[in-house]
Amino acid sequence: MLTSLSIKNYALIDKLQVDFNNGFSIITGETGAGKSILLGGLSLILGKRADLSSLKDMSQKCIIEAVFNIANYNLKSLFESQDFDYEDITIVRREILPSGKSRAFVNDSPVNLTSLQILGERLIDIHSQHQTLELTSNDFQFQVIDALANNEETILNYKLELKQYKKLQKELHELLNFQAEAIKEHDYNSFLLNELVEANLQEGEQESLEEEYETLSNIEGIKEKLSEAYYLLNDEQVGILATLTTLKNNFLKLTGLSAKYNDLYERVDSSLIELDDVFREVDVLQDTVEADPSRLEVVDTKLKLLHNLMQKHLVNNVSELIHVKEALEEKVEATENIEGAIHKKEQEIEDKVNKLNAISKNINKKRIKVIPQLKTQLETILSSLGMPNAQFKISLDYGKQFFANGKDELTFLFSANKGGQFNELKKAASGGELSRIMLAIKSVLSKYVQLPTIMFDEIDTGVSGEISNKMGDIMLQMSETMQVFSITHLPQIAAKGHTHYKVFKEDVEEVTQTNLVKLNQDERIVEIAKMLGGVEMSASAIAHAKELLN
Repeated sequence: MLTSLSIKNYALIDKLQVDFNNGFSIITGETGAGKSILLGGLSLILGKRADLSSLKDMSQKCIIEAVFNIANYNLKSLFESQDFDYEDITIVRREILPSGKSRAFVNDSPVNLTSLQILGERLIDIHSQHQTLELTSNDFQFQVIDALANNEETILNYKLELKQYKKLQKELHELLNFQAEAIKEHDYNSFLLNELVEANLQEGEQESLEEEYETLSNIEGIKEKLSEAYYLLNDEQVGILATLTTLKNNFLKLTGLSAKYNDLYERVDSSLIELDDVFREVDVLQDTVEADPSRLEVVDTKLKLLHNLMQKHLVNNVSELIHVKEALEEKVEATENIEGAIHKKEQEIEDKVNKLNAISKNINKKRIKVIPQLKTQLETILSSLGMPNAQFKISLDYGKQFFANGKDELTFLFSANKGGQFNELKKAASGGELSRIMLAIKSVLSKYVQLPTIMFDEIDTGVSGEISNKMGDIMLQMSETMQVFSITHLPQIAAKGHTHYKVFKEDVEEVTQTNLVKLNQDERIVEIAKMLGGVEMSASAIAHAKELLN
């Protein structure tokens, strides 16, 4: 329940601090006194977006703080899901800075507006004339029926399954699109892949083939140079080896004379060994290097093939061609296996449909069970509110389509008069009748939905006399299990409250301000007398006010 509200620098409110009690609280005040300002400030606590124009003094920040006692309302799991710090006495604060920025806090921890709205829905239900219009919407009507049917957890489970079902449908759609496109390209991709497979691509083979091609293309020149090298190295007269052997022997004779000749000897000997090794390799190469026109043709053909493939696929080397081949293999394999993937996805969807059908059938069954109960309760309450002939015709059709809350199509019809035509609420009920229907629904819901606080904003619009007295009785009865506020212009309802608050305007230092005060018994008598007879209170009005309060 809401235990206190503090508002600073908001609209016409300079500073306001008020404590609230449990039970049935009344808020009254003349038209324009600022009741809407009070509700606007409270709405900020519940997550409504802030407006910089709401600041009374544009140089100061606006602070609105509400204290709630939530010890008996099982909200710990909600606090955990939103990552809030739970306290039995929870403080919610909103700040609007002169810069236009807005901040929200729950128990002094910063929170975002979405999370605050989720919490706000569980703290206070503010009923306004706008919400009365919601009464005519299918969504709201389902919410009422589902509250009585205790369908909350079942529908939550249904929504999770529906989300997965839609995800599977999207995945199947993507697979079918892929298949349609892949089939068009499959033959071409297969042809390209076969080309690359037949090419028997190997890492590094391009460089190896190019080297072999250069060798085979220049075989006569190579043989000529090898022969010349053989002659230069091994000729008996001018061969390098013979000359070095002579030089080596000359230095050998000098080694005994000086160490420096020994060094020269060893260097020449080392050169002779190295060149002798070169000679032997040249000798072997002369025997192995032979012209091979057929091999040259094979190498040339393979290089041309590689070159053509690289041009076709716009790559620079064999390594990149291999990557192209691997990508084509994946595409071709995916196309060839797509039927299996589609069948698997279709089976998953079928299983999900069966699950959704089972859950939606359960939802439908529970709804059908409570509809007669809801109909009877509403008609009984409306009869006491001066609508003895009010009748509802509520029916469900279990359809084929999956909606957000099941497969039911709801028809919620109303007739206010005996023998009258049944029609949609927005066509069959006047504004005053809609207010009474909404009160009846809220009264029924209060028995099934645990809500700490409900605030009725002029729900008595369009009614008077004995009807307003009955409406007050209903709200008073609701206050036995929850905190109820009623903003009203009717003295019959105002007199029912356990506590009475008055909203009023006053001029302070030539500045108009809105304030809210709790009235004592004598002040209540005066306020209700004014509501009965105007500012000029008569003795009869005061007597009538006392009678109503008693």
